[in-house]
This record gives sequence, C-alpha cells and structure tokens, in this order.
Amino acid sequence: MPVKKFKSFEEAERDLWVFEPDDRYYERLRGFYNFAAKFSVARFPRAIFKFRSMQEANRHADSVISGRGESLAAQ
Repeated sequence: MPVKKFKSFEEAERDLWVFEPDDRYYERLRGFYNFAAKFSVARFPRAIFKFRSMQEANRHADSVISGRGESLAAQ
C-alpha cells in the first residue's frame, strides 16, 4: 500500500470514499465485516420479545449483552 501525503484533514477524508467500487472492493468490505463480527460482544437472539416492564426489558438486554442470554422464547 503506497504512502500518501495530504495537506488537510478534509483532503485525507475525501480520499477514503470509493465512488466507483469494483468486485475487489466488495470482497474486501465483506471480509472486513466478517472479521468485525467475530469480535462483536453481543449475540442478540432472533425473535420478538414482549416484556411487562422496562426494568424486565433492561434486565434481558443486559443478560444478552453479557453473554448469559436467557432465552425467553423457550419459556
């Protein structure tokens, strides 16, 4: 990867945009998101949950984020 010099932050920021993406760009993007997904802390269950109160919903969200996801779908 070549080293680029910029005169301003705005010029460097514009260089990040890809206005004409090709197949290689999409492959790299897919690889990036697959890599990032491995480090995601929360694994949210695929379901719709109904709660009696906000406190119950918050407890459920906290348990999912901490990795102890109590499955309410099984109840």
